[in-house]
Amino acid sequence: MTATPKQEELAALFEQATIIPVLTIERLEDAVQLAKALVAGGVRTLEITLRTPVAIESAKAIMAHVPEAVVGIGTILNADDLARAEGIGARFGISPGATPDLLKAAAASALPFAPGIATASELMLALAHGFNLVKFFPAEQSGGIKALRALAGPFPEVRFCPTGGIGEANAASWLAEPGGGYQVRQLGRHNGHLQSDDEIAETGVKYRNQ
Repeated sequence: MTATPKQEELAALFEQATIIPVLTIERLEDAVQLAKALVAGGVRTLEITLRTPVAIESAKAIMAHVPEAVVGIGTILNADDLARAEGIGARFGISPGATPDLLKAAAASALPFAPGIATASELMLALAHGFNLVKFFPAEQSGGIKALRALAGPFPEVRFCPTGGIGEANAASWLAEPGGGYQVRQLGRHNGHLQSDDEIAETGVKYRNQ
């Protein structure tokens, strides 16, 4: 399978990132400060999940006030979510899974997109719609590195973005894993609550050191 230009664009973004924090932002007023802290710590590619009512406005605020950040939208569950992400100018979209309708909409969209898969059958469905860069989710709960190696074997053209159950305790093992061409690692989840300038600074240092 030859990768589409959208998939190559997404691959280029992810290759530069190595670590992509998954951000669930509860308060709009925290969004810009959080993004600034991460960018200052050397983490520019950010996934804002559609899990809160302020997610889209948070992403828009970050794009407006932190131009160095590469903002993507996560937890895309349907075509409407995909359209919202594309409409605000997000650089990429990510889903925890993929229905046939979502894959069809994503294939027709201009937004670089990574569908979520956990099994070989789901991966084959993604490939049939033109997606050779996928999110492996939930990574640890679906068998971890051993499961990823097993999937990578019959699908050498696929590149994986493992997410789920990956944090400080096991990040080194995932970072050292070469399977699937290259892998992008999404480490942990940040709830977006920052109470002080010291906490913001500590967040930047944490991500820089990972």
